[in-house]
Amino acid sequence: MSDVEKITGKCALRGEVLLPGDKSISHRAAILLCLSDGQAKVRNFSQSEDVWSTVAVLQALGGQFERAGNGIIVRGFGARGPVQPNAPLDAQNSGTTMRLVAGVLAGWPIKTRLIGDESLQQRPMKRIIEPLSSMGAVISGTQKGTAPLEIQGGNLSAIEWQLPVASAQVKSCIMLAGLRARGRTIVTESPVSRDHTERMMKYLGINLDEKYNDNRHTVALEGFQRLQPHDISVPGDFSSAAFLISCALLCEGSLIKIKNVGVNPTRTGFFKILKSMGARVELENKREVCGEPVSDIVARYSKLKAITVGREQIPSLIDEIPALAVLATQAIGTTRITGAGELRVKESDRLKTITVELTKMGAKIEELQDGLVIEGPVSLKGATVSSQSDHRIAMALAVAGLIADGETIIEKPECVSISFPNFFDTLSFFKK
Repeated sequence: MSDVEKITGKCALRGEVLLPGDKSISHRAAILLCLSDGQAKVRNFSQSEDVWSTVAVLQALGGQFERAGNGIIVRGFGARGPVQPNAPLDAQNSGTTMRLVAGVLAGWPIKTRLIGDESLQQRPMKRIIEPLSSMGAVISGTQKGTAPLEIQGGNLSAIEWQLPVASAQVKSCIMLAGLRARGRTIVTESPVSRDHTERMMKYLGINLDEKYNDNRHTVALEGFQRLQPHDISVPGDFSSAAFLISCALLCEGSLIKIKNVGVNPTRTGFFKILKSMGARVELENKREVCGEPVSDIVARYSKLKAITVGREQIPSLIDEIPALAVLATQAIGTTRITGAGELRVKESDRLKTITVELTKMGAKIEELQDGLVIEGPVSLKGATVSSQSDHRIAMALAVAGLIADGETIIEKPECVSISFPNFFDTLSFFKK
Protein backbone atom coordinates (compact mmCIF):
# COMPACT_ATOMS: atom_id res chain seq x y z
CA MET A 1 0.00 0.00 0.00
CA SER A 2 1.28 3.50 -0.85
CA ASP A 3 1.86 6.31 1.65
CA VAL A 4 -1.44 7.90 0.57
CA GLU A 5 -4.79 6.69 -0.75
CA LYS A 6 -6.63 8.79 -3.34
CA ILE A 7 -10.44 8.73 -3.27
CA THR A 8 -12.75 10.18 -5.89
CA GLY A 9 -16.47 10.06 -5.39
CA LYS A 10 -19.84 10.66 -6.99
CA CYS A 11 -20.40 7.06 -8.14
CA ALA A 12 -22.82 4.29 -7.17
CA LEU A 13 -21.67 1.19 -5.29
CA ARG A 14 -23.13 -2.16 -6.33
CA GLY A 15 -22.46 -5.85 -5.67
CA GLU A 16 -22.20 -8.36 -2.83
CA VAL A 17 -19.23 -9.52 -0.77
CA LEU A 18 -18.16 -11.74 2.09
CA LEU A 19 -16.12 -9.94 4.73
CA PRO A 20 -13.13 -11.21 6.72
CA GLY A 21 -13.94 -12.71 10.11
CA ASP A 22 -14.94 -10.57 13.06
CA LYS A 23 -11.87 -9.24 14.86
CA SER A 24 -13.33 -9.39 18.37
CA ILE A 25 -14.57 -12.96 17.95
CA SER A 26 -11.28 -14.11 16.38
CA HIS A 27 -9.27 -12.77 19.35
CA ARG A 28 -11.48 -14.73 21.72
CA ALA A 29 -11.43 -17.91 19.65
CA ALA A 30 -7.61 -17.96 19.68
CA ILE A 31 -7.42 -17.31 23.42
CA LEU A 32 -10.17 -19.64 24.61
CA LEU A 33 -9.10 -22.53 22.39
CA CYS A 34 -5.56 -22.16 23.75
CA LEU A 35 -7.05 -22.66 27.21
CA SER A 36 -8.75 -25.88 26.08
CA ASP A 37 -7.25 -29.38 25.92
CA GLY A 38 -7.11 -30.64 22.36
CA GLN A 39 -7.40 -29.31 18.82
CA ALA A 40 -10.03 -27.27 17.00
CA LYS A 41 -10.38 -25.31 13.76
CA VAL A 42 -11.44 -21.68 13.44
CA ARG A 43 -12.97 -20.90 10.04
CA ASN A 44 -12.92 -17.38 8.52
CA PHE A 45 -10.34 -16.26 11.06
CA SER A 46 -9.68 -12.51 10.94
CA GLN A 47 -6.59 -11.48 8.99
CA SER A 48 -6.21 -8.20 10.89
CA GLU A 49 -2.87 -7.26 12.42
CA ASP A 50 -4.42 -7.02 15.89
CA VAL A 51 -5.53 -10.65 15.83
CA TRP A 52 -2.15 -11.86 14.65
CA SER A 53 -0.64 -9.99 17.59
CA THR A 54 -2.77 -12.19 19.84
CA VAL A 55 -1.64 -15.32 17.97
CA ALA A 56 2.03 -14.36 18.30
CA VAL A 57 1.67 -13.80 22.06
CA LEU A 58 -0.14 -17.13 22.52
CA GLN A 59 2.53 -18.94 20.51
CA ALA A 60 5.17 -17.54 22.85
CA LEU A 61 3.13 -19.02 25.71
CA GLY A 62 3.02 -22.51 24.17
CA GLY A 63 -0.09 -22.40 21.99
CA GLN A 64 0.22 -23.97 18.54
CA PHE A 65 -1.35 -22.48 15.41
CA GLU A 66 -1.46 -23.75 11.84
CA ARG A 67 -2.99 -21.88 8.90
CA ALA A 68 -5.73 -23.83 7.11
CA GLY A 69 -7.34 -22.08 4.12
CA ASN A 70 -9.09 -18.97 5.44
CA GLY A 71 -8.82 -20.27 9.00
CA ILE A 72 -6.46 -21.71 11.56
CA ILE A 73 -6.06 -24.91 13.55
CA VAL A 74 -5.41 -24.33 17.25
CA ARG A 75 -3.77 -26.80 19.61
CA GLY A 76 -4.19 -25.49 23.12
CA PHE A 77 -1.98 -25.76 26.18
CA GLY A 78 -5.08 -26.40 28.29
CA ALA A 79 -4.61 -27.68 31.82
CA ARG A 80 -0.82 -27.72 31.41
CA GLY A 81 -0.92 -23.96 31.38
CA PRO A 82 1.24 -21.48 29.46
CA VAL A 83 5.01 -21.85 29.41
CA GLN A 84 7.38 -19.25 30.80
CA PRO A 85 8.23 -16.98 27.83
CA ASN A 86 11.87 -16.07 27.29
CA ALA A 87 11.14 -12.51 26.10
CA PRO A 88 8.53 -9.77 26.63
CA LEU A 89 5.13 -10.44 25.07
CA ASP A 90 4.44 -7.79 22.42
CA ALA A 91 0.79 -6.84 21.88
CA GLN A 92 1.83 -4.33 19.18
CA ASN A 93 -1.16 -1.96 18.70
CA SER A 94 -3.83 -4.26 20.13
CA GLY A 95 -5.56 -3.26 23.35
CA THR A 96 -7.68 -6.41 23.16
CA THR A 97 -4.54 -8.55 23.11
CA MET A 98 -3.01 -6.82 26.11
CA ARG A 99 -6.12 -6.72 28.28
CA LEU A 100 -7.43 -10.22 27.57
CA VAL A 101 -4.03 -11.93 27.72
CA ALA A 102 -3.36 -10.17 31.04
CA GLY A 103 -6.45 -11.93 32.40
CA VAL A 104 -5.07 -15.28 31.25
CA LEU A 105 -1.58 -14.66 32.65
CA ALA A 106 -2.95 -13.60 36.04
CA GLY A 107 -4.06 -17.17 36.71
CA TRP A 108 -0.78 -19.03 36.19
CA PRO A 109 2.45 -19.09 38.28
CA ILE A 110 4.71 -17.50 35.67
CA LYS A 111 6.28 -14.06 35.43
CA THR A 112 5.67 -12.08 32.26
CA ARG A 113 6.07 -8.63 30.78
CA LEU A 114 3.46 -7.28 28.34
CA ILE A 115 4.59 -4.51 26.01
CA GLY A 116 3.08 -2.65 23.04
CA ASP A 117 3.77 0.07 20.52
CA GLU A 118 3.83 3.78 21.36
CA SER A 119 0.07 4.14 20.82
CA LEU A 120 -0.86 1.18 23.01
CA GLN A 121 1.46 2.40 25.77
CA GLN A 122 -0.71 5.53 26.07
CA ARG A 123 -3.94 3.61 26.69
CA PRO A 124 -5.34 3.16 30.23
CA MET A 125 -4.53 -0.12 31.99
CA LYS A 126 -5.48 0.71 35.60
CA ARG A 127 -8.92 -0.62 34.72
CA ILE A 128 -7.42 -4.15 34.57
CA ILE A 129 -4.56 -3.68 37.04
CA GLU A 130 -6.99 -2.95 39.90
CA PRO A 131 -9.31 -5.97 39.58
CA LEU A 132 -6.48 -8.42 38.83
CA SER A 133 -4.56 -7.14 41.86
CA SER A 134 -7.70 -7.59 43.97
CA MET A 135 -7.82 -11.21 42.83
CA GLY A 136 -4.26 -11.80 44.04
CA ALA A 137 -2.09 -11.31 40.97
CA VAL A 138 1.02 -9.18 41.35
CA ILE A 139 0.67 -6.73 38.47
CA SER A 140 2.05 -3.27 37.84
CA GLY A 141 2.33 -0.70 35.07
CA THR A 142 3.85 2.74 34.77
CA GLN A 143 3.08 5.55 37.23
CA LYS A 144 0.40 6.70 34.77
CA GLY A 145 -1.24 3.27 34.87
CA THR A 146 -0.21 2.33 31.35
CA ALA A 147 1.85 -0.45 29.73
CA PRO A 148 4.35 -2.07 29.91
CA LEU A 149 2.73 -4.44 32.42
CA GLU A 150 4.66 -6.74 34.74
CA ILE A 151 2.60 -9.75 35.85
CA GLN A 152 3.34 -12.48 38.41
CA GLY A 153 0.29 -14.73 38.34
CA GLY A 154 -1.21 -17.61 40.29
CA ASN A 155 -3.23 -18.28 43.45
CA LEU A 156 -6.22 -16.13 42.53
CA SER A 157 -9.39 -15.66 44.56
CA ALA A 158 -12.73 -14.70 43.05
CA ILE A 159 -14.04 -11.15 43.35
CA GLU A 160 -17.23 -9.19 42.78
CA TRP A 161 -16.43 -6.23 40.54
CA GLN A 162 -18.49 -3.30 39.29
CA LEU A 163 -17.01 -1.82 36.12
CA PRO A 164 -16.72 1.98 36.46
CA VAL A 165 -16.80 2.22 32.65
CA ALA A 166 -18.56 -0.43 30.55
CA SER A 167 -15.84 -2.29 28.65
CA ALA A 168 -15.98 -5.72 27.02
CA GLN A 169 -12.17 -5.93 27.22
CA VAL A 170 -12.07 -5.32 30.98
CA LYS A 171 -15.06 -7.62 31.60
CA SER A 172 -13.40 -10.35 29.53
CA CYS A 173 -10.08 -9.89 31.34
CA ILE A 174 -11.73 -10.47 34.71
CA MET A 175 -13.72 -13.46 33.41
CA LEU A 176 -10.58 -15.08 32.00
CA ALA A 177 -8.83 -14.62 35.34
CA GLY A 178 -11.95 -16.00 37.01
CA LEU A 179 -11.46 -19.31 35.21
CA ARG A 180 -8.40 -19.81 37.44
CA ALA A 181 -9.75 -18.25 40.65
CA ARG A 182 -11.06 -20.01 43.75
CA GLY A 183 -14.75 -19.28 44.18
CA ARG A 184 -17.32 -17.41 42.13
CA THR A 185 -16.25 -14.38 40.10
CA ILE A 186 -19.01 -11.81 39.49
CA VAL A 187 -18.76 -8.84 37.13
CA THR A 188 -21.42 -6.13 36.79
CA GLU A 189 -21.57 -3.45 34.10
CA SER A 190 -23.90 -0.67 33.01
CA PRO A 191 -24.63 -0.11 30.20
CA VAL A 192 -24.20 -3.51 28.55
CA SER A 193 -21.01 -4.02 26.50
CA ARG A 194 -20.41 -6.63 23.77
CA ASP A 195 -20.82 -10.21 24.99
CA HIS A 196 -18.67 -12.31 22.63
CA THR A 197 -16.67 -13.77 25.53
CA GLU A 198 -19.80 -14.93 27.34
CA ARG A 199 -21.25 -16.51 24.21
CA MET A 200 -18.04 -18.31 23.28
CA MET A 201 -17.39 -19.54 26.81
CA LYS A 202 -20.87 -21.10 26.82
CA TYR A 203 -20.29 -22.62 23.39
CA LEU A 204 -17.05 -24.18 24.67
CA GLY A 205 -18.74 -25.70 27.73
CA ILE A 206 -18.37 -23.12 30.52
CA ASN A 207 -21.33 -22.63 32.85
CA LEU A 208 -22.17 -18.95 33.24
CA ASP A 209 -24.98 -17.20 35.09
CA GLU A 210 -26.17 -13.94 33.55
CA LYS A 211 -28.73 -11.44 34.77
CA TYR A 212 -30.12 -8.37 33.01
CA ASN A 213 -31.93 -5.57 34.81
CA ASP A 214 -32.85 -2.63 32.58
CA ASN A 215 -29.48 -1.68 31.09
CA ARG A 216 -27.46 -3.44 33.80
CA HIS A 217 -25.72 -6.78 33.18
CA THR A 218 -24.17 -9.21 35.68
CA VAL A 219 -22.19 -12.31 34.72
CA ALA A 220 -20.89 -14.93 37.18
CA LEU A 221 -18.72 -18.04 36.80
CA GLU A 222 -17.11 -20.61 39.06
CA GLY A 223 -13.37 -21.11 38.80
CA PHE A 224 -11.47 -24.11 37.43
CA GLN A 225 -13.99 -25.12 34.78
CA ARG A 226 -12.55 -26.81 31.69
CA LEU A 227 -13.03 -25.50 28.17
CA GLN A 228 -13.89 -28.00 25.42
CA PRO A 229 -12.19 -27.67 21.98
CA HIS A 230 -15.03 -27.18 19.47
CA ASP A 231 -14.63 -25.88 15.92
CA ILE A 232 -15.69 -22.25 15.48
CA SER A 233 -17.00 -20.43 12.40
CA VAL A 234 -16.39 -16.68 12.66
CA PRO A 235 -18.96 -14.37 11.00
CA GLY A 236 -17.99 -11.25 9.07
CA ASP A 237 -17.00 -8.25 11.17
CA PHE A 238 -19.95 -5.88 11.75
CA SER A 239 -17.68 -2.94 12.52
CA SER A 240 -15.96 -3.38 9.15
CA ALA A 241 -19.34 -3.75 7.43
CA ALA A 242 -20.48 -0.45 8.98
CA PHE A 243 -18.12 1.59 6.80
CA LEU A 244 -19.28 -0.14 3.60
CA ILE A 245 -22.92 0.32 4.65
CA SER A 246 -22.22 4.02 5.16
CA CYS A 247 -20.79 4.30 1.66
CA ALA A 248 -23.92 2.73 0.16
CA LEU A 249 -26.27 4.97 2.15
CA LEU A 250 -24.52 8.14 0.97
CA CYS A 251 -23.70 7.35 -2.67
CA GLU A 252 -26.72 7.90 -4.91
CA GLY A 253 -27.85 4.79 -6.81
CA SER A 254 -26.04 2.35 -4.52
CA LEU A 255 -27.28 -1.14 -3.60
CA ILE A 256 -24.96 -3.60 -1.84
CA LYS A 257 -25.26 -6.88 0.04
CA ILE A 258 -22.74 -7.96 2.69
CA LYS A 259 -23.14 -11.67 3.44
CA ASN A 260 -22.62 -13.66 6.63
CA VAL A 261 -22.14 -10.73 9.03
CA GLY A 262 -22.26 -11.08 12.81
CA VAL A 263 -25.27 -9.18 14.16
CA ASN A 264 -24.79 -9.71 17.88
CA PRO A 265 -27.24 -7.27 19.55
CA THR A 266 -24.45 -5.89 21.77
CA ARG A 267 -22.65 -4.81 18.58
CA THR A 268 -25.46 -3.53 16.37
CA GLY A 269 -26.42 -0.25 17.99
CA PHE A 270 -25.21 1.36 14.76
CA PHE A 271 -27.87 -0.57 12.80
CA LYS A 272 -30.60 0.67 15.13
CA ILE A 273 -29.34 4.25 14.81
CA LEU A 274 -29.37 3.94 11.02
CA LYS A 275 -33.01 2.85 11.06
CA SER A 276 -33.84 5.87 13.24
CA MET A 277 -32.11 8.09 10.67
CA GLY A 278 -34.33 6.70 7.91
CA ALA A 279 -31.69 4.46 6.32
CA ARG A 280 -32.82 1.77 3.92
CA VAL A 281 -30.85 -1.07 5.47
CA GLU A 282 -32.21 -4.56 6.15
CA LEU A 283 -31.19 -7.90 7.66
CA GLU A 284 -31.84 -11.01 5.57
CA ASN A 285 -31.31 -14.76 6.11
CA LYS A 286 -31.05 -14.50 9.91
CA ARG A 287 -29.54 -17.51 11.68
CA GLU A 288 -27.25 -18.56 14.57
CA VAL A 289 -23.72 -19.92 14.11
CA CYS A 290 -21.59 -21.16 17.03
CA GLY A 291 -23.64 -19.14 19.50
CA GLU A 292 -23.54 -15.89 17.51
CA PRO A 293 -26.43 -14.38 15.50
CA VAL A 294 -25.55 -13.96 11.82
CA SER A 295 -27.31 -12.27 8.89
CA ASP A 296 -26.85 -10.82 5.42
CA ILE A 297 -27.06 -7.01 5.32
CA VAL A 298 -28.58 -5.13 2.39
CA ALA A 299 -28.02 -1.34 2.18
CA ARG A 300 -29.38 1.19 -0.33
CA TYR A 301 -28.85 4.89 -0.95
CA SER A 302 -30.98 6.82 1.55
CA LYS A 303 -32.03 10.30 2.58
CA LEU A 304 -31.06 10.63 6.24
CA LYS A 305 -32.26 12.72 9.16
CA ALA A 306 -30.30 13.80 12.24
CA ILE A 307 -30.32 11.75 15.45
CA THR A 308 -29.38 12.13 19.12
CA VAL A 309 -27.10 9.46 20.59
CA GLY A 310 -26.55 9.18 24.36
CA ARG A 311 -24.35 7.35 26.83
CA GLU A 312 -26.43 4.18 27.09
CA GLN A 313 -26.20 3.60 23.33
CA ILE A 314 -22.44 4.15 23.02
CA PRO A 315 -21.07 0.68 24.00
CA SER A 316 -23.01 -1.02 21.20
CA LEU A 317 -21.66 1.35 18.51
CA ILE A 318 -18.35 2.58 19.92
CA ASP A 319 -16.31 1.50 16.88
CA GLU A 320 -18.78 2.95 14.39
CA ILE A 321 -18.94 6.54 15.66
CA PRO A 322 -16.40 7.82 13.10
CA ALA A 323 -18.66 6.45 10.35
CA LEU A 324 -21.71 7.93 12.07
CA ALA A 325 -20.00 11.32 12.11
CA VAL A 326 -19.64 11.21 8.33
CA LEU A 327 -23.26 10.14 7.88
CA ALA A 328 -24.34 13.04 10.09
CA THR A 329 -22.72 15.54 7.72
CA GLN A 330 -25.34 14.50 5.14
CA ALA A 331 -28.34 14.12 7.48
CA ILE A 332 -30.99 16.83 7.72
CA GLY A 333 -30.69 18.62 11.08
CA THR A 334 -28.31 18.56 14.02
CA THR A 335 -26.84 15.25 15.19
CA ARG A 336 -25.64 15.22 18.80
CA ILE A 337 -23.46 12.43 20.24
CA THR A 338 -22.64 12.39 23.98
CA GLY A 339 -21.23 9.91 26.48
CA ALA A 340 -18.45 8.89 24.08
CA GLY A 341 -15.41 10.00 26.09
CA GLU A 342 -13.92 6.51 25.67
CA LEU A 343 -13.08 7.50 22.08
CA ARG A 344 -10.31 9.73 23.41
CA VAL A 345 -8.22 6.68 24.42
CA LYS A 346 -8.38 4.64 21.22
CA GLU A 347 -5.65 4.46 18.55
CA SER A 348 -6.06 8.22 18.35
CA ASP A 349 -8.22 10.72 20.19
CA ARG A 350 -11.08 9.96 17.79
CA LEU A 351 -13.27 12.86 18.87
CA LYS A 352 -10.51 15.34 18.13
CA THR A 353 -9.21 13.59 15.02
CA ILE A 354 -12.54 13.19 13.24
CA THR A 355 -13.40 16.82 14.04
CA VAL A 356 -10.13 18.19 12.67
CA GLU A 357 -10.10 16.06 9.53
CA LEU A 358 -13.77 16.45 8.54
CA THR A 359 -13.49 20.20 9.11
CA LYS A 360 -10.79 20.24 6.41
CA MET A 361 -13.44 18.84 4.05
CA GLY A 362 -16.01 21.50 4.96
CA ALA A 363 -18.00 19.69 7.62
CA LYS A 364 -19.79 21.70 10.32
CA ILE A 365 -18.67 19.67 13.32
CA GLU A 366 -18.04 20.68 16.93
CA GLU A 367 -15.99 18.66 19.40
CA LEU A 368 -17.50 18.23 22.86
CA GLN A 369 -15.70 16.90 25.92
CA ASP A 370 -17.46 13.57 25.48
CA GLY A 371 -18.93 13.73 22.01
CA LEU A 372 -19.73 15.63 18.83
CA VAL A 373 -22.31 18.02 17.39
CA ILE A 374 -22.69 17.85 13.61
CA GLU A 375 -24.83 20.02 11.31
CA GLY A 376 -26.15 18.68 8.04
CA PRO A 377 -26.45 18.41 5.21
CA VAL A 378 -23.30 20.07 3.88
CA SER A 379 -21.37 19.69 0.63
CA LEU A 380 -17.99 18.14 1.39
CA LYS A 381 -14.93 19.05 -0.65
CA GLY A 382 -11.92 16.89 -1.41
CA ALA A 383 -8.88 17.66 0.73
CA THR A 384 -5.66 16.16 2.03
CA VAL A 385 -6.51 14.52 5.36
CA SER A 386 -4.70 12.26 7.81
CA SER A 387 -5.81 9.06 9.48
CA GLN A 388 -3.43 9.78 12.36
CA SER A 389 -2.61 6.05 12.03
CA ASP A 390 -6.11 5.15 13.26
CA HIS A 391 -7.85 2.49 11.16
CA ARG A 392 -11.41 3.62 11.97
CA ILE A 393 -10.55 7.21 11.07
CA ALA A 394 -8.95 6.14 7.78
CA MET A 395 -12.09 4.25 6.75
CA ALA A 396 -14.39 7.08 7.84
CA LEU A 397 -12.39 9.56 5.74
CA ALA A 398 -12.70 7.22 2.76
CA VAL A 399 -16.48 7.29 3.19
CA ALA A 400 -16.36 11.09 3.22
CA GLY A 401 -14.14 11.10 0.14
CA LEU A 402 -16.71 9.11 -1.84
CA ILE A 403 -19.26 11.94 -1.54
CA ALA A 404 -16.88 14.90 -1.71
CA ASP A 405 -16.35 17.14 -4.73
CA GLY A 406 -12.90 16.55 -6.19
CA GLU A 407 -10.16 14.28 -4.92
CA THR A 408 -9.53 13.33 -1.31
CA ILE A 409 -6.01 12.24 -0.35
CA ILE A 410 -5.77 10.14 2.83
CA GLU A 411 -2.37 10.10 4.51
CA LYS A 412 -1.28 7.00 6.47
CA PRO A 413 -3.93 4.69 4.95
CA GLU A 414 -1.96 1.53 5.71
CA CYS A 415 -3.39 1.48 9.24
CA VAL A 416 -6.59 -0.14 7.90
CA SER A 417 -4.65 -3.42 8.09
CA ILE A 418 -5.23 -3.31 11.86
CA SER A 419 -8.85 -4.39 11.32
CA PHE A 420 -9.76 -4.57 7.58
CA PRO A 421 -6.67 -5.16 5.40
CA ASN A 422 -8.67 -5.31 2.12
CA PHE A 423 -10.85 -2.26 2.79
CA PHE A 424 -9.71 -0.15 -0.15
CA ASP A 425 -9.77 -3.14 -2.52
CA THR A 426 -13.33 -3.88 -1.42
CA LEU A 427 -14.36 -0.28 -2.11
CA SER A 428 -12.85 -0.57 -5.61
CA PHE A 429 -14.81 -3.80 -6.18
CA PHE A 430 -18.13 -2.10 -5.30
CA LYS A 431 -17.32 0.88 -7.57
CA LYS A 432 -16.88 -1.29 -10.70
